[in-house]
Amino acid sequence: MKMSLLQKGEEPPYELLLLADPSMQMLDSYLSAALVYLFRLENKVIAVYVLYPLDNITAEIKNIAVAETFQNQGAGKLLLQHAIESARKKGYKKLLIGTGNSSMGQLYLYQKMGFEPTEIIPDFFVKNYKDPIYENGIQCKHKIQLIKLL
Repeated sequence: MKMSLLQKGEEPPYELLLLADPSMQMLDSYLSAALVYLFRLENKVIAVYVLYPLDNITAEIKNIAVAETFQNQGAGKLLLQHAIESARKKGYKKLLIGTGNSSMGQLYLYQKMGFEPTEIIPDFFVKNYKDPIYENGIQCKHKIQLIKLL
């Protein structure tokens, strides 16, 4: 896999980004102020993550997605490792990531990579998304916030 930053004027990989965040409105609210890292295999974008600065010491991974045909093959772990290293190099001391209460695989991976749950934001997905989101047979209602000290 080859990593690159989304360049000015380059179209974001919305098809991938929408896998992790099904609201185009939410995506557009943070993409312009963030660094978008693209992972390519043979010039095709197969994974993406979005690093968003919250303040001088804290950044947030706002979106992280792997094309369905490449899921469960270690790409998510590589993305997280790259995000952690990128945030560290940029001088951040804390890295946040959030996911839904129904995202079992993501919760497992994030904790395995050293992120600790710090907060549950009740009804986040119910209040911020027009349509209900279901994953693993569970309605995604609450946002679980995790943090990793760098």
